[in-house]
Amino acid sequence: MGGTTRVLDCRGLHKSYGDRKAVDGVGFHIDLGETYGLLGPNGAGKTTTISMVCGLLTRDAGEVTVIGEPIDVGQIHAKRWIGYVPQDLAIYPDLTAEENLAFFGRLYGLTGKKLKARTNAVLEVTGLADRRDDKTEEYSGGMKRRLNIGIGLLHEPRLLILDEPTVGVDPQSRNAILDSVEQLSGEGMAVLYTTHYMEEAERLCDRVGIIDQGQIKAEGTRRELVELVGQRDRVRVVAEGDVDAAAAAARLVDGVEEANRSDGGIDILTNDARVILPSLLRSIADAGASVKGVDVVEPDLEAVFLHLTGKALRD
Repeated sequence: MGGTTRVLDCRGLHKSYGDRKAVDGVGFHIDLGETYGLLGPNGAGKTTTISMVCGLLTRDAGEVTVIGEPIDVGQIHAKRWIGYVPQDLAIYPDLTAEENLAFFGRLYGLTGKKLKARTNAVLEVTGLADRRDDKTEEYSGGMKRRLNIGIGLLHEPRLLILDEPTVGVDPQSRNAILDSVEQLSGEGMAVLYTTHYMEEAERLCDRVGIIDQGQIKAEGTRRELVELVGQRDRVRVVAEGDVDAAAAAARLVDGVEEANRSDGGIDILTNDARVILPSLLRSIADAGASVKGVDVVEPDLEAVFLHLTGKALRD
């Protein structure tokens, strides 16, 4: 890696089909151990973008490098750094999980003990070790998705690209997939994750690019995106006693923008409820009020997307 943490760097990606611009100037980067999410509705340009990143689709303009090496259609060497998990399943139903992994492993150039070791490791990571000898046509949709991810991990890529990996799977398998992605990023792998599920982006992604109509509308951490559109956390404190004094004390807490008495408690507006909550509750108690309950409502990426695009995420 030569001391750098930059795994993926793409700039100014453009792709048109006739008069329709599918991708219009998209650019972002991903560092080691970082999960970057492309969040947007179906048809926003997510799959077209990652197809260009992988070198599977010729771009009209722009640059892509992985570990400092340029990526393009027909360019083979740098693609060894990428593990690509497509939206459509890429497995053979008449083969077992182990046979599928052996087949794709050989395509990656793995043989012998190395192939066996990587197959065993991937089966463990995906939770399929006990079903390794079953034909995949017998698998549930979620198990097939997990095997699909395992194939992308076989050759130990530096960048794992996941295109809508939880579409159409049951809740248990979906949670297993999300757990696996969290584990991989925690182990230092860079992950590019496309989704139209806001809750997945909030759970997994260190940074998010909100994409719509082929353009990145905004980019940053969840907190940065929320602050970009002026959203604030709302805290409802249910309290008894000297609530007026408690509301006045709450207004003096660093980070509190508003604190007003309401029926049965105090309504508070703040930039970061998780940070200020301990000092806020201490101030309220010191002012002579007894806290009976706390409810925190944080703005989510759905609200940010609606603000930036004028439509709901699933429109």
